[in-house]
Amino acid sequence: RGAGGRRIAARERVEEIAMLELRKDIFADERDDNLNEVGKGTQRQDMLGHVTGTSTYFNDHKLQGMLHLRVVRSAQPHARLRRIDTSEAERSEGVRRIIRGSDVPRNLNTLLSLINFGKDDEPTLAVDKVRYRGEPIVAVVAETPRAAAEAAAKVRIDYEDLPAVFDVEEALKPGAPTVNETYPKNTFIYHERYDHQKLRFGDVERGLAQADHVLEQRYQMSPIEHAPVETNGSIAAPDTNGRYVVYTSTQALFFSLDTCAKILDLPSNTFHFIGGTVGGGFGGKVDTLTEPLAILAAMLTGRPVRYVLGREEEMQFGPPRGAERIYIKDGVMRDGRIVARQIRGYFDSGAYTRLSSYAVVKCAAHLPGPYTIPNVHGDIYCVFTNRTPATAMRGFGITGIDFALECQMDKLAHLIGMDPMEFRILNAYRDGDMKAHRREAKNTALIECVQVAAEKAKWPMREEFRRMSSRKDGGGARAAVPSTPRETAATRPAPAQQRTSYDRGLSSPPLEPPPPPPQSPAPSSSHGATRFSSVFGTRRR
Repeated sequence: RGAGGRRIAARERVEEIAMLELRKDIFADERDDNLNEVGKGTQRQDMLGHVTGTSTYFNDHKLQGMLHLRVVRSAQPHARLRRIDTSEAERSEGVRRIIRGSDVPRNLNTLLSLINFGKDDEPTLAVDKVRYRGEPIVAVVAETPRAAAEAAAKVRIDYEDLPAVFDVEEALKPGAPTVNETYPKNTFIYHERYDHQKLRFGDVERGLAQADHVLEQRYQMSPIEHAPVETNGSIAAPDTNGRYVVYTSTQALFFSLDTCAKILDLPSNTFHFIGGTVGGGFGGKVDTLTEPLAILAAMLTGRPVRYVLGREEEMQFGPPRGAERIYIKDGVMRDGRIVARQIRGYFDSGAYTRLSSYAVVKCAAHLPGPYTIPNVHGDIYCVFTNRTPATAMRGFGITGIDFALECQMDKLAHLIGMDPMEFRILNAYRDGDMKAHRREAKNTALIECVQVAAEKAKWPMREEFRRMSSRKDGGGARAAVPSTPRETAATRPAPAQQRTSYDRGLSSPPLEPPPPPPQSPAPSSSHGATRFSSVFGTRRR
């Protein structure tokens, strides 16, 4: 390399280091890069309390004069509420207050509205209609848990049953019952315009047409209950100066505080939230299920109120990981290169949005997996059904699609008679490759991960694949942004799609990567006063 080339390379390296240092500076209060914990027996902060039985949970607070709240829930998956009779419950012994939807100051909310993502669509207490079995309708506040339960059993509700829909693709068909009137077509609307998340990169139809093999499969993931040992719950109590203290099992303390402030239409400094040890969450304690009603009951009675879900309620009303249905259609060459990947996915949000809309964003951002594929086509929908609303759970949005993609990778390897480890290494991202989201792949390491996994498992691998590296053979033609056809009209594909696998004739020409279009200068990195957000890309400091 000449002197000029060396100077350019040195300048690029200095700029890269400067950018990394700037990024470290921005996140200096959030991360420590001087960690050396691997192989050490570092004690967890909460371990001593757990093994001695002295850890304090929200339900360990026993306040004088504490009342207990019990909720009457819908017995139907979809119905109009023709009449709600609480007269007998109100006369029951020990009852101090009956709470209806009309008592809730702002009886409509969606969890991510705090960051202006989505429309308010879920009532704290149903008023005119229920949209899933277990939806809250009436809250009973009484002196003891038994008194609250007995009074709740005396509430009489007259339902007018409505047609229900429980399958994501059935919910999208013309004439399907409208689950959530905020989204009358049963799909979440992004940016007030788009009914799904879309990804287009290259010409997937051309890629499939020229592939030696095409494999199409359907993958289905069921809802999963978090099953925490401690169910969702909270205790709210009047404090001094018109404030309220709240002991809660939430995983998202400030999220819950701001959600309560919105629903109860009060300044957030009205509340003092105290968290602490969470008896199992896994994502299932971020939805602020109990705090608004517990605080409202404390406001209406002037006494502390405890609201804890029973196990049946936790499984029926507590949100699960949502069900997902994924269709994957791949085109692969005989030498093992994947040349086209088409994905269509449906996330079952249940009756309301909760966090499923965000899961869809994460899923679309993950396509097509950690593999360099020149033609990618993705459509991911957030769909409403008459099921329990879904929420976060351990990598939600990614876990299901990863399961589907890696099952597909194994099937593709089997189809062409190639070792599945070597197949992954062949198609893995290398540094410098262009991702389907038009971002350059950097710091890639899938090849090395597969190599180490194979070594640990004593999995035989050919020497040429043992020598491959994520730092070699990337970029170049693999960094090109392919020509991508423009779509003239948004059309939803037919819901039914069969599983097929077939070989194409030997006369099909190999797929050549399209010539790279003229590249505009890459935008310079801007750091300053914003930080990364996986929803919008940036967030305020």
